[in-house]
Amino acid sequence: MKRWLPVVFIALLGACKDKTIDLSGDVPIKPADFLSAFPLVSGSYTAADSNINKLGDTMAIGYKGMQQFFPDSALKQVTGGDTRQIIRPVARIEKDKETYLLAKFINRKKAIRLGVFVLDKKNKFLASKELLNTGIADGYTHAVAINREPTFVLIREKMLPDNNLQFSRTAWVYNNAGFFMVVMNDSNEDTRKLALVNPLDTLPRKRKYSGDYARDKKNFISIRDSKNPNTYLFFVHFEKPEGCTGELKGEMIMKSADAGQYFGKGDPCIIDFHFDGSEITLKETGTCGNHRGMKCFFDDSFVRKKELRKKK
Repeated sequence: MKRWLPVVFIALLGACKDKTIDLSGDVPIKPADFLSAFPLVSGSYTAADSNINKLGDTMAIGYKGMQQFFPDSALKQVTGGDTRQIIRPVARIEKDKETYLLAKFINRKKAIRLGVFVLDKKNKFLASKELLNTGIADGYTHAVAINREPTFVLIREKMLPDNNLQFSRTAWVYNNAGFFMVVMNDSNEDTRKLALVNPLDTLPRKRKYSGDYARDKKNFISIRDSKNPNTYLFFVHFEKPEGCTGELKGEMIMKSADAGQYFGKGDPCIIDFHFDGSEITLKETGTCGNHRGMKCFFDDSFVRKKELRKKK
């Protein structure tokens, strides 16, 4: 009878290994099991709307499974609020302080979105961002190139009738302030024809300096509440008459009652902010060439816009 013990033990061990992990979310998921569903990527990685169908088709994660690790607000950024989606784990990037998870979302109309979610080493959610969306019918081909840092370069290209390539490349990184920020813009398009989107528009503005400061629709800075009273989120965009443009999203730390400063981790750009009544003045004191044209600087003043009161 004892001769059968090793055989039985090996059979039981094999059965345990073959046991499928339930990622539906109907039962609690162990963090190690959840992370292991995402294939580890150690080098550069590229995904495009032309090959996104082939990415991550070996396993599925339930929406309730994703909710165990990511808040609804983060998922909504990628899903658009539609909970009835097929979710596929695509890739995992491990860094010293963060883990980046790439997931694919397929809605009922077969449109596919690729999103990245950032966790700290205790598997606490930090940030998320949409990288690709095949539901955008704009005539461009879209792709994302990810390097070792990682930097996420969003690429869109279109061949014009004269056989010239029209392109736009925007590089995003996760920073220590807790969100993704733009570190590089490269485009040969006429930016005046592109729709300008304020990424902070819907965030709360309850603190003293939170609000919109502008000269016109193409030259403004939006300031919003951040994680504590001494910090603010900001998004600044300007377009000079000579065609030079600049844009930056980041976090401003208050150095005094009416002065703040931006300085990004690993970014030589430094900007000083000064508040005087309803006016804000920007002064570039570092090197911010990654966020603007070569012949213009983040040196400007904007007046606070009056907020429209909602009718009761």
